[in-house]
Amino acid sequence: MHKSILPYSITKLLTCMLMLMCFGISLHAQSDTYDKLLSDFDNSTSVAAANRFFKQLDADEITDSLIVFKEGTSVDSLQGQVWYWASVVLYEMQQYKAAEKYGLKSLPLLREDENKADCLNLLGCIYVRLGDFNQAASYAKQCLDIDMQSGDDDRISSSLNTLAGIYMAAYQPAEAENYILKAIEHAEKANNPARKAVLMGMASEIYHALGNDENALKYAENAYQLEKQMGHEWQMAIRQSQKASALIGLHRYEEAETELNEVISTFKKTNDIHSLAIAYNKMGMSLLCQKREREAVGYYRDAAKIFVEMGDLMNEMHSRRGLYESLWAINPDSAKIELDRFDLLKDSLYTNATAENLARYNAEFENDQLQQEISQRRRQHVRDIILIFAIAIIVCLSAVIAIRVNQKRQQRRTEELTHEIELLKKMLGAENQETETKAEEELSGGDENDSNRQFLMNIIKAVNEGLPTGEFGVEAIASKLNMSEQTFRRRLQSATGETPKAYISAIQMEKASNLLLSNPDLPIIEVACQCGFNDASSFSHTFKRTYGISPSQYREIHASIS
Repeated sequence: MHKSILPYSITKLLTCMLMLMCFGISLHAQSDTYDKLLSDFDNSTSVAAANRFFKQLDADEITDSLIVFKEGTSVDSLQGQVWYWASVVLYEMQQYKAAEKYGLKSLPLLREDENKADCLNLLGCIYVRLGDFNQAASYAKQCLDIDMQSGDDDRISSSLNTLAGIYMAAYQPAEAENYILKAIEHAEKANNPARKAVLMGMASEIYHALGNDENALKYAENAYQLEKQMGHEWQMAIRQSQKASALIGLHRYEEAETELNEVISTFKKTNDIHSLAIAYNKMGMSLLCQKREREAVGYYRDAAKIFVEMGDLMNEMHSRRGLYESLWAINPDSAKIELDRFDLLKDSLYTNATAENLARYNAEFENDQLQQEISQRRRQHVRDIILIFAIAIIVCLSAVIAIRVNQKRQQRRTEELTHEIELLKKMLGAENQETETKAEEELSGGDENDSNRQFLMNIIKAVNEGLPTGEFGVEAIASKLNMSEQTFRRRLQSATGETPKAYISAIQMEKASNLLLSNPDLPIIEVACQCGFNDASSFSHTFKRTYGISPSQYREIHASIS
């Protein structure tokens, strides 16, 4: 009985972020409320305190549905979920050190692979924001290892995108390119246009950093068209911002400013202050490249003010550099002040980014370049600008979007699989040859290999027998079939093309569907328990990922049809 109790974090992180950006909802106003709820839970570790915390999450629409724990729930389960969601909320409040503390506390308590992967991904994002790229990469790679073992192309593409974002934030675009190209390959297999748009946006940032702005523009335009087809207005603005970066690199400044004026208007309308500040930085860069220094100063100052308020050191560093370069021809003394601020920020970030696997950062080298400009070109205008820091926060934002996007694991195939299982169960319990033959023909047209069919029927029987006791894991089922785990995996892959975990989950969902429809008065929690889940939350999450709707909606829709 070790089923997941943690909802799919990638989905909820994206949902939280889009709510905050698109509707102007601020979790900062709830900071005191959450501080008190967490303090109460940490002091008591009680079911009541946990339920109060999740009631607030539900009220703020942070979770899909209200999560309620029953009396007797283990302390580890309570702490694992409460601390994980505390990390999510604190991350959204930009309290990154506190989010780090709770994320690290929850990680060892999460047993399910997907849950652990989600927490690892969250920690990777947190450490990017803290400027510790070595730690960020370490957690992201652990997440990738888990996702690679799962064989889920959608999750794999998300993990690879996270790593690409980390290497971009660490100014290693060549490394990032390798990750993003692999991520796009997996996204193609997953057939997920939303994921593909995010990855192409990341690819645009990477190629811009590599100086290949023709390629950067192509990827950004393709990403924009995908977002347009899906009707994602806010994401379209993000892609336009990425197009603007490439256009600046191609010296097509008028086109870049047109794009930026549109996205600035969109970000103001959606109250997306963070992306607005990024656009200000880019507008400042476009103006600076055209020798319009006084106009550039205004945009850089507005951006710097926002980044200071948000505690975004990396993008503030870019704003300070832009101010230094813009002010040099106007007021060298003010320019020197901005350079000093840039220097302090660089040193702060560089201290946390010295790990061997993320070496060769450009911050110290860039500062040396700036110092040479002071001594050698005191009365000259700044020449060509190297866009080192322009991509940092958009990269982080893209990584977070990729981590948070809600993906369905090829729902059509899952539905087909549950249908096949239903037919096999009919044969398993057939009372006469006529019923068995009819189901058999519907399943395979009479050409299905008898041995494979019997093998699958044995699996279904073993899983259904093990659901009440929790003995339905891969190892347990293989043992019941008198097979080694490796042989079982190989045989099932050959017969169905599916992993054992996916096939067992499909059996659970097929049973859930039957219970929901045949027992309309049976509570959802009882359906969950009979299908091998410890709580209604994880059951609802898995069911929704399979059928696209919640169990209660599924029951209502079928009741209205019948």
